[in-house]
Amino acid sequence: MDIAVTPVAALQPTLQQLRGAWMAHRPDYAQRRDDLRRLRSAYKARLDDMAAAVSADFGHRSKHESLIGEGMTVLTEIDHMIAHLRQWMRKERRSAGWRLWPAHAEVRYVPVGVVGVISPWNYPVNLALVPLATAIAAGNHAYLKPSEHTPRTSEFLRELLAEVFPADRVAVALGGADVASAFAALPFDHLVFTGSTAVGRKVMAAAAANLTPLTLELGGKSPAVIGEDFPIAQAATRLATGKLLNAGQTCIAPDYVLVPQSRRDELVQALREEVARRYPEIDGNPDYTSIVNEAQYRRLRGYLDDARARHFEVIPLANVKDTARAEAERLLPPTLVIDPSDDAKLMQEEIFGPILPVKTYRTLDEAIAYINAHDRPLALYFFSRNRADTEKLLSQVVAGGVCINETLFHNACNSLPFGGIGPSGMGHYHGHDGFVTFSKMMPVLHQARWPLSDKLKPPYKGFAARMIDLLVR
Repeated sequence: MDIAVTPVAALQPTLQQLRGAWMAHRPDYAQRRDDLRRLRSAYKARLDDMAAAVSADFGHRSKHESLIGEGMTVLTEIDHMIAHLRQWMRKERRSAGWRLWPAHAEVRYVPVGVVGVISPWNYPVNLALVPLATAIAAGNHAYLKPSEHTPRTSEFLRELLAEVFPADRVAVALGGADVASAFAALPFDHLVFTGSTAVGRKVMAAAAANLTPLTLELGGKSPAVIGEDFPIAQAATRLATGKLLNAGQTCIAPDYVLVPQSRRDELVQALREEVARRYPEIDGNPDYTSIVNEAQYRRLRGYLDDARARHFEVIPLANVKDTARAEAERLLPPTLVIDPSDDAKLMQEEIFGPILPVKTYRTLDEAIAYINAHDRPLALYFFSRNRADTEKLLSQVVAGGVCINETLFHNACNSLPFGGIGPSGMGHYHGHDGFVTFSKMMPVLHQARWPLSDKLKPPYKGFAARMIDLLVR
C-alpha cells in the first residue's frame, strides 16, 4: 500500500509548530480530560476499522486478538488516566526538614513540552496510542512516527488523530527508515521508542546529540520457569496464551521455557494437547495470526532450519492441510525446539514468533544462574505454588516485569509500571508512572518572610557560628 510519506524537511517545522502552540497555551486539566475523552470516543467508534486495518497489514490477524491487544488495552488505559488525572496533577507537599525551618516544600508535575513517539508494527495501535495518550494526560503535545511495516494501520492512526486533535497539538509523520532516523534526531522534550534492542541503540545515539530524555521499550529473551510443584497442564495453558497471542509477535511473550528435567516430556505432551484444542489446524483458521511480512517469516523459518541442521528435536504442534497456502499466507505452526544450545540462532536473538525452545534444569539455583548469565529480560514468568521458591527467584533475578503463575497480563495492570532494564529498555510508562515519565517533577521551596538563613553569613561568629554548629551535629 502506498502512503503519503512525510518529507524529512517537514519534520523540524512541524515540531516547531507543536512546541510554539504548547508554549502559547499549556494544556490545563479541562483540556487534557477533554482530549482524552474525545480520543476514547473516536477510537471506540472505529474499533472495527482498526481491526480490519491491522489484519490487512498482517495478511491476517485474529479480530478478537486485535480487540484484546489493541482495543481493550488502550481503552482501559485511557479510562484509568481520566479517572485519576486530577489526583495526579495535584502538587505534593514535601518536608523541608527542621534545618530549613520555617520554609515549606512541594513537588509540582509540570509538562515537558513535545513528546515524540516511535511505535512498532507488532501492536501498531496499542504501542502508539498508549504512550501518546499518556503524554497528552501529562499536558504535552505529541508527535507520532508509526511503523512503515503496517502502512494501513499507520494511515488509520493519522486519520483518527487528525479527527480528534488540531494539527498543532498532535501530528503524525509517515515514512520509512529515513524518516524514522531523522525523527529520532529531532530535539524533543522526551522521546519514546518501542522496538528492537539493535534499533534502540541507534535511537539512543541519535537522541544523545540533543540530550533528549528517552524511554526505550525494547525486548530480549523473556524466560518462563516452571517449578517442581506446579501443575503442568495449567502451565501449558498459560504458556500457550502468552506465546501464541499474535502468533508470538509480542515483546513480552515467553521466549523460552525452563522446566525440571524430569517433567520435560510431560510439558511437551501438555503443550501438544493444548495447541490441538486451540488450533486443530492453522490454515483457514480465523483465530490464528499470520507473520507480519516475508522478511520476518523467512527469519523464523531460518531459526527452525538452523535448529534442524544442529540436530535439535523440532516438534510442530499444529496441522497444516495446505502447505502451499500456509507458505503464501505466512502461517507458521506453533513449534517446540527441545534443548537447543546457546549457539543456536533462536537462542541468540529474540524469537518474536510462535517458536518455543524448551530447556531443562536440575535445580532452581541452576535455572536462576542461567537467567542471570544472560541479558536482563523484559519479562519473567514463574510457575510455582512454593512461596519460598518464588521469593528466592524474585530476590535473585532482575527483570522488566514479572508474572507469577501467569503470562503477559502484568502489562494490562494499569497501576503497574511497564518498562525494561538495560538491553530490554529503560524508563517506564503506563498509568501514574507514565504521567510522571512525561512530566518534570519540579521541586519548589517556599521560604518564609524572616528565615534563619538570613543570619547565616559572615562574619561567622556569635549567633551564626552557634547555628552552623547546631546544623552539622
